[in-house]
Amino acid sequence: MKKIWLGTACAAALACGLTFAAVAKDAPDLTKAQGFGTWGFDLTSRDTATKPGDDFYRYSEGAATDRLEIPSDRSRYGSFDLLAALSEQRVQAVINKAAAGGDSSPESAQVGGYWRAYMDEATVEALDARPLSASLAPIRAAKSKAQLARITGANNDGFGSAFFSVGIQADVKDPNHYAVYLDQAGLGLPDRDYYLEPKFAEKKAAYQAYVAKLLTMAGWPDAEAQAVKVVAMETEIAAASWSRADQRDPDKLYNPMTLGKLATLAPGFEWSPYMAGAKLSKTTKVVVGEPTAFTKIAAIWNKTPLDTLQAWDAFHIADQSAPVLSKRFVDANFAFRGKTLSGQPEMRPRWKRAVRSIDGSLGETVGKLYVADYFPAESKAKMIDLVAELRASLANRIEHLDWMSPATKKKALLKLSQFTVKIGYPDKWRDYSALKISDKDLYGNIERSSAFEWKRQVDRLNGPVDKTEWGMTPQTVNAYYNPTANEIVFPAAILQPPFFDPNADMAINYGGIGAVIGHEMTHGFDDEGRKFDGTGALADWWAPEDATKFEAQTKKYGAQYSHFEALPGVFVNGDLTMGENIADLGGILMALDAYHMSLKGQPSPVIDGTTGDQRVFYGWAQVWRAKYRDDALKQQIASDPHSPNTARVNMVFHNVDAWYTAFDVKPGDKLYLAPADRVRIW
Repeated sequence: MKKIWLGTACAAALACGLTFAAVAKDAPDLTKAQGFGTWGFDLTSRDTATKPGDDFYRYSEGAATDRLEIPSDRSRYGSFDLLAALSEQRVQAVINKAAAGGDSSPESAQVGGYWRAYMDEATVEALDARPLSASLAPIRAAKSKAQLARITGANNDGFGSAFFSVGIQADVKDPNHYAVYLDQAGLGLPDRDYYLEPKFAEKKAAYQAYVAKLLTMAGWPDAEAQAVKVVAMETEIAAASWSRADQRDPDKLYNPMTLGKLATLAPGFEWSPYMAGAKLSKTTKVVVGEPTAFTKIAAIWNKTPLDTLQAWDAFHIADQSAPVLSKRFVDANFAFRGKTLSGQPEMRPRWKRAVRSIDGSLGETVGKLYVADYFPAESKAKMIDLVAELRASLANRIEHLDWMSPATKKKALLKLSQFTVKIGYPDKWRDYSALKISDKDLYGNIERSSAFEWKRQVDRLNGPVDKTEWGMTPQTVNAYYNPTANEIVFPAAILQPPFFDPNADMAINYGGIGAVIGHEMTHGFDDEGRKFDGTGALADWWAPEDATKFEAQTKKYGAQYSHFEALPGVFVNGDLTMGENIADLGGILMALDAYHMSLKGQPSPVIDGTTGDQRVFYGWAQVWRAKYRDDALKQQIASDPHSPNTARVNMVFHNVDAWYTAFDVKPGDKLYLAPADRVRIW
């Protein structure tokens, strides 16, 4: 699924893969722990030997980044990650309380049971591969591709993969009703480039060895030979698949059709058994994401021998279940997924893995217990005020755009007025009471959780879209925009340093949480979000000449990022990261405007020799303070729609006129752009 639907991991979010954080009542002082100074920014974080106009990230965060040490159980570390680490401890405390019988609620019983099952290593070791063997038995017994197609459809109820992923989300043409979406799938590496680009040849070879190892551990026949065939087949799928950049156009991704038309589009794949396995046999219409890829991938399925397809499915089930099996499976999975792909030296402790797993299966139950202890009401009230300020800032910017016609401006302002804002936590918590959790069956808990969630999605097909639903848990350090609901969502955990600190200078807060709010609002008007109207429907509401001017600026902007070298020979993909880059630029511009409006005509105070505008820029820069392992950064650039941290500072700021004035950036500085070369979008 792509970022425009909540089924994806990064639904127009501020960042990917960042979870668990809010400051507990007894948490360490983040100002001291991370170096945010007495007014929100520590000037000793800077590398003043670097000119602001040559590398602002280095100038602002260089000394602090140098001091960062990536923990051995992480592939990157920075501001976000520190908050995640602190929050894991808080979430663990909530879970431990539940596991110890802190109250008699059914929610506590479920959380506690799941925790005990995860931490019961003795039982997991004794079971070894037995849970996996039971999952592989139907695959071994399959006598035809039709039977196997049905099995892969049923993988939604547990572990495993499929040639074509299926999800249920709001219909982008009719956002009040749900639709069944089908997308290309079938790959085990992070991106198609890992199969096709010579620079990833070593990773691909390691992947083949990993496939062979897991198949051998699972007792699969001819594991070495089958691994060669599986990777060769996935390489064909990769070549047939659309790139992530190509998947960013919602118009091209919306291809509704009957199952009969689907069978004509992609003959050779057993669609009826697959849909039956997914419990969607009554479905009459689906939305296909990548039609040209479907034709080719179905042909690959059709020509591939059954035994290779069986080995492929067996491997993917083993791969996904390995982290919750015995130590030999856990170690094998980490050696490839953690060390080889991300450069992470050591595995995370079991309790941290347990916290993450529980959050994935019982996220809102944990969130409900968490919010009760750690989210103050005044934080939500302050956020409501800030959102109103940023909305006014964006409205003012739209009204004064010199490239947009009055007719399109009117519609843009209407869409902005229709934004729904969600802050903190859901008004209605998800009910997990029908989910059976056992304190002696970790594998089964995860299977049942997956089946429970899939049933929840299937059951809602005939009903109206639930507008109260959240795509993130309250304990997540992130935020997102959902275009089919035209909503911006800010989980409770985002309201803490470096995003927001009530004791900090407000310019820092505008550069932090203010720019985050502006970032999510801008997603409603980025190259994807702009194609949705205020009701959440995919609709063209732009005058053609305005769309042409917008696209000219985005092309110019994308070219800037595509020339950004994150590592020697490794360049950012300006097309893949376009939406997030536009949102970053819009966010900081809105934050500056909102800060200026908050001054009500009075001059901004000077603090430790810094002006208000300078502090807004410092506020944004310190949010992205981070250090990466090289392999993790390469993986992000290949597969993540978010640019690396240095680009999220330098590439944004050198398009902002006020930054030049604030830091006296002149021609000849490395980041200098002539005014005519600066991108003007929102």
